[in-house]
Amino acid sequence: MTSQEKQVDNNEDPPADNTTPEDTEESDKLALSEYVSNLESRIKQKSELRNQNLNCVRPPDNYFSKLDSGLKKNTTFVKKLKSFSATQVDILLKDLGALNLTKYISEVAAAIAEAKLKMSDIPAAINLCSVVHQTYSEFSTFFFENWQKILTFKATDKIMNSSKLRVDLRFYAELIAVGIFTNKMGLPLLGNVLTVLINMDKEDHNNIPILLSFCKHCGEDYAGLIPKKIKDIGEKYNLPIPRNTFLPAEKQTAVRSLLKDYFLSLTKHLLAERSQLQALHAANQRTLHTRGELSQERKDQLEQHQATYDKLLTGAQNFAEVLGEELGEAGEPPTLSLIVIETQGTVTIGGNEEIIMQAGTDPWQDEDTRTFYTSLPDLKVFMPNYQMKEAVKSKTETVTEEMLDEDLKEDELSDGEEPPVVADVEQEEAQPTNVSNKYALDAFLNELPNCINRELIDNAAVDFVLNLNTKNNRKKLTRVLFSVARTRLDLLPFYSRFAAILYPVLPDVCVDLCQMLKQDFRYHVRKKDQINIESKIKVVRFIGELVKFGLYSKIEALYCLKVLLHDFKHHHIEMACNLLETCGRYLYCNPDTHQRTMIYLQQMMRKKIVSALDSRYVTQIENAFYYVCPPEAPAQPKEEEPPMHQFIRKILHEDLQKSNEEKILRLMRKLNWDDPEVSSIAIQHLAGGWRVRASARRALARLTAELAAWQEAVAPAVVDTILEEIRVTMEDPHPRYNQRRIATVRYLGELYNYKLLDSRDVFTVLYSFITFGVSNDHSTVSSLDPSDNVFRIRLVCALLETCGAYFNSGSSKKRLDYFLVFFQNYYWFKCSDPFWTEENKFPIYVKYIYQECLTSLRPKLTLFSDWQQCKDAIEEIRLSLYPELGEEEQYDNDDQGEDSVADGLNTIIETDDETDNPTMHEESSDEDPVTENTGNDDNDVQTDDMAIEPRRPTPKPVEDVEFESAFEKMVMENIAERQRESRPQQRDIAVPMTCRQTTKKTYEQLLQGKEGVEFVLMVRKGTKPQYKSFNAPPELASNLQQQALADKQEMERVKRLTLNISERQEEEEYSAESGGGSGGSGNPNRGQHVRQKYQHPKGAPDADLIFGPKKFK
Repeated sequence: MTSQEKQVDNNEDPPADNTTPEDTEESDKLALSEYVSNLESRIKQKSELRNQNLNCVRPPDNYFSKLDSGLKKNTTFVKKLKSFSATQVDILLKDLGALNLTKYISEVAAAIAEAKLKMSDIPAAINLCSVVHQTYSEFSTFFFENWQKILTFKATDKIMNSSKLRVDLRFYAELIAVGIFTNKMGLPLLGNVLTVLINMDKEDHNNIPILLSFCKHCGEDYAGLIPKKIKDIGEKYNLPIPRNTFLPAEKQTAVRSLLKDYFLSLTKHLLAERSQLQALHAANQRTLHTRGELSQERKDQLEQHQATYDKLLTGAQNFAEVLGEELGEAGEPPTLSLIVIETQGTVTIGGNEEIIMQAGTDPWQDEDTRTFYTSLPDLKVFMPNYQMKEAVKSKTETVTEEMLDEDLKEDELSDGEEPPVVADVEQEEAQPTNVSNKYALDAFLNELPNCINRELIDNAAVDFVLNLNTKNNRKKLTRVLFSVARTRLDLLPFYSRFAAILYPVLPDVCVDLCQMLKQDFRYHVRKKDQINIESKIKVVRFIGELVKFGLYSKIEALYCLKVLLHDFKHHHIEMACNLLETCGRYLYCNPDTHQRTMIYLQQMMRKKIVSALDSRYVTQIENAFYYVCPPEAPAQPKEEEPPMHQFIRKILHEDLQKSNEEKILRLMRKLNWDDPEVSSIAIQHLAGGWRVRASARRALARLTAELAAWQEAVAPAVVDTILEEIRVTMEDPHPRYNQRRIATVRYLGELYNYKLLDSRDVFTVLYSFITFGVSNDHSTVSSLDPSDNVFRIRLVCALLETCGAYFNSGSSKKRLDYFLVFFQNYYWFKCSDPFWTEENKFPIYVKYIYQECLTSLRPKLTLFSDWQQCKDAIEEIRLSLYPELGEEEQYDNDDQGEDSVADGLNTIIETDDETDNPTMHEESSDEDPVTENTGNDDNDVQTDDMAIEPRRPTPKPVEDVEFESAFEKMVMENIAERQRESRPQQRDIAVPMTCRQTTKKTYEQLLQGKEGVEFVLMVRKGTKPQYKSFNAPPELASNLQQQALADKQEMERVKRLTLNISERQEEEEYSAESGGGSGGSGNPNRGQHVRQKYQHPKGAPDADLIFGPKKFK
């Protein structure tokens, strides 16, 4: 698109409705100024290039002798010109400056003229032609001769390639405008082309794209055309618009008048086409209301006229915009509605009740039904070499609309036809070509009645096409489909779908089946006996199913209904009602057959009123009518959900995924959490882990954890809601909650993985699964945990699979070990229940889930093999944890009821931490430490009453994070180096106590004050060491004293560094606890769930740091 077109398109954009007159005036003036500036630059550029081409100074003859005139390079250059494009212009100009084309200038001109250019290639081609013209004087002559050959044609000639002519016309006009061709040489040919194109096309107007392209790109130069909007703005504000003056004004006027004549003929053609379209539409409306259906020929004719009119209207509108003219009456839309609107009808049933009948509703009851009848597998995918075959035409006459309008004759309904007999296929083929194929077909046909769902019948169709597709097998298949048992009406929809799948590749099966059903229907109608009602119902219902798949003509189905209504009594009533119940709704909702179906329904209801029918028939007729045309029930007022609730549900349940967590987190933080209604709805949806997809459950848990850093009330509220949800669903063990319970439990495990709750809460839920409402006695059946309900085992396994991998150290590991013993006890309690017998075995999938869960958590764990082993293990745990308890207390506890079991289990686990390992009282695991609130009840009440204010943690700067990571890396490297260093041997040995007593000085020795340093020399004499003291000069011991002093200073420095690091760590822990503990009774793990992103260390990993220093044996 050129800059001129872009400018015109920008100017055509309508202003906004809410703009003021001042803004509109400014925008109009701005658009006009931009258009004028672009137009002036284009005119200036063309004028300069025109002056260069008209007044060019060509190089002398000796210039060409220096260039390459070889045949190979010049021929290659000409070949490049034949496939010219804008991207090649720089290469071609470079080659042009190095070649001597004096002998090849005619070939160059012919190559450029014959090149298949695009509109975007024309500016580059103009530049290339200008360079060639300014270099070679004979170029313009040869070039013009080639253009004469291309653009010379008569009015009677047919344009073969209009797209190339459109580009060539603009190219030639631009060549004249830039001065490669003089006006005297080029204008006559251009005027002749325009005159011929206009005169030869004043009736059909097929040349609109060619002339429209000329007007858009060259209209300013040759006709002085200005876009209508720009022209109106210039006249409105009295602003001048520059014009290109290379063509005289009188010649521009002549070209403009020629184009206006073509536009006038175009408007007349448009008006004539519009009147024809209106007349055709009116005729179709009359046909539709009189016959109830339009023929396919009339529909195609209407669509063809509509397409022609739309194409002509678009061309006329574009032409009017370019010429600055008005379409007037021709631009008004035709007075017709292309959507056929059916009229309503009313039917009176009994007293004064009226049913409004109208088409346009959905014929399918639900989405599954629509998919069953409309979504069929494509068998062409399985047949790569498939070629479309012509459908086998029916040998009997087809029912037409005229036959529906005619009255039925009695001789057509008389008993004069034998029942349809299917030729025995086995007699036609004396010897089967392949015995195994025959056995395979028999097995396939025997299995076909068992295909009672969509997947099975689709697979059967694919199997038949790939493995059993022979002419003889197709005939056998048709006979089997037609001979379906009269009591197996449930197979008819699937057999019809089977035939519909085969129809695109095997049409003869469907055609033969429809033909056999027609003959059978006519036989039963003409027989007029009162037997074989089941066979009659089977035939009409089979026809109805084929109608919904589009295999049986709708007109022929209506003809069957008309025949049954003609003699509307006895079995014909039941056949008509079954036909309507099968495909009546489909025919009624289809616009093509709605009118006739409505007429036949009215006729049926009138016959019901005037005939004295049995009450059974009356009920069948009314049921069929109300199924086809159900009465409009009053619409139930639907409670409208507030927009904010819809927004929260959409972003959390529909949009949330791993890739957009940050975006949704920002949206959730922007909510008004001070509003109780908004916060409650947000918490409700955050706790709804069962509402989201399984793949988005972890993302929802991560979002909740990150949101809890800004809204402290979110984490405890979400956890409390989930725990309450689990408790409620346990109190109502209905299977309809099973999927919801599984999803909720897995979501709770994900929340634990992100440290939003304590491990004690997880174990509380786990123990509630195996204790709540459990009797531990097979003679007493609990309503909350029946004998046949093993779903709690799945719940435990689901929770352990989600978060059990984190219970691998610390107190949580010991808790899980204890729980697995009690869980096995519950499993064997359920498994050994008398409810499970040899006939009714314990579910094998539950056994596999149980074994896989325990094996994945504790691979070395030895599973118990019966319930007695579990009891013994529990008794050992009790004796090891509570050895001081007597057996009497145990029996007393056993007599307290069902809840005592749960209390006992929980007490064992909680007391384990307090008695066996007091140091682990305030931690749940090594991975996720928590702080417990050890305050009294009063403090708890005060903490609950405290207002929780949302806080926003201050993110650390990037420099601090990088410094901390580098510092930690340096510390770890120093530790590893110190571990690898060998300790220096001890140089100084302490003086033994026995020697100190002998080396004490007396008072007289001290007064003497001898200079020197006292040394004790240890010598070995025999097996006992001996010590001798002597006084050494100070010079001999000065080195040892300096070394001892340096060692002492180094120890003092290391001590100070160690104390400073410890103090800094204590301050950081105190600040973190004081900042995170201001929430009162909030979540003890709050502030710890945000995991820092792991940063890979640079360089090669330190093996000694990872695996420890090497130990050599």
